[in-house]
Amino acid sequence: MKIKICGMKYPDNILEVAALLPDYMGFIFWERSARYFDGVIPKLPQSIKKTGVFVNETIEGILHKVALHDLQAIQLHGKESVDFCTELQSKLQNKIEVIKVFSILDDFNFEVLKPYESICDYFLFDTKGKLPGGNGTTFDWKVLESYPSSKPFFLSGGIGLDELEAANEIMKINLPLYAIDVNSKFEIEPGLKNIEALQNLSTIK
Repeated sequence: MKIKICGMKYPDNILEVAALLPDYMGFIFWERSARYFDGVIPKLPQSIKKTGVFVNETIEGILHKVALHDLQAIQLHGKESVDFCTELQSKLQNKIEVIKVFSILDDFNFEVLKPYESICDYFLFDTKGKLPGGNGTTFDWKVLESYPSSKPFFLSGGIGLDELEAANEIMKINLPLYAIDVNSKFEIEPGLKNIEALQNLSTIK
């Protein structure tokens, strides 16, 4: 099971989190976010995939951040169309992982995923809320029991220590759950991660 720690902001804290060797670290490039990142990412272990999180950004804007920060993954958290994702993949020459986010509350029409399956490398399911992400709430994970695809996905949305047992349970279902994505429930304040709490993520098997 892969771990993604998202919403990184402060250089010293980034290095502390990096010492835990998560598989992915997310940096939010959406200016309206309390976790908006506009600094310089310190040198990280090569095993950690630096992930840029974008909300309805232009392709040129995404490519700029990819080059500036040497990103290995892109997370699209807005209303990006199939055509947009296709053009982005073409510009990236399929060298960067593309994660497309879909928000869920009580139900979800999985038919909307089909056009994206051949374009995106992963899906990410988050909780529908006032903001594109970081709302700190979970959706009804039972909805995923009807997931019809073999496309691997990230599970996100208000996952904290109290949700780890439930996360372990959903992993027992025959689903292509690829990674757990954590953010607000492991923070001291927006963008500042609680290292001691993150160390408990090792309980995810």
